[in-house]
Amino acid sequence: MRSVATVYPTTPVRRAEQPGAAGRLTKADLDPIVHAAARGDRTAITELISLITPVVTRYCRARLGRRDVSYLSADDVAQETCFAVLHALPAYQDRGGSFLYLVHAIAANKVADAFRIASRERSDPVPEVPEKAVSGNEPERWALNGELGEQLNGLLEHLPATQRDIVILRVVAGLSATETGEALGISPGNVRTSQHRALARLRSLIERDGDF
Repeated sequence: MRSVATVYPTTPVRRAEQPGAAGRLTKADLDPIVHAAARGDRTAITELISLITPVVTRYCRARLGRRDVSYLSADDVAQETCFAVLHALPAYQDRGGSFLYLVHAIAANKVADAFRIASRERSDPVPEVPEKAVSGNEPERWALNGELGEQLNGLLEHLPATQRDIVILRVVAGLSATETGEALGISPGNVRTSQHRALARLRSLIERDGDF
């Protein structure tokens, strides 16, 4: 599958040119890049994709785990999300919200599409069961990590959708409360409150199960 980097090869961005003090993705940081990218500035497009790709990838991995959904992995879904963002750029209109809101909406839709595909295609018969590629010759560790990932995904599914996305964006993707709020269309204070409630819920689930 072709990657976004193949279409728009990423080039290192000097630290002084990164938006914000630490390359943050707030509206104020992203707006100049997004507006230039929407006008077709290839440098801005490359920079925008280099900024959102890690966040999108971590989000998709957290939602999909280690599943291969009808030959699509979480990284494939992340790539499809980035292509969809590129496709939406020329028609993008700034109505006062953050571009992250659009990115999150596209990513959430792509993940939902992947789950719908999985629900329709439960199996694909083949003459022999293919072996999973294991890196580092550590099959036991790979199995344990896979099991842990499935447990974490199972716990997240017990949360309301907004709380689940807050935990993923804050804890997994590493966004600030402000960035997460802009991506979800809620206030930073609401993000912090919902995150506290979500983590408390996850702790109670872990204590209840007792074998995590």
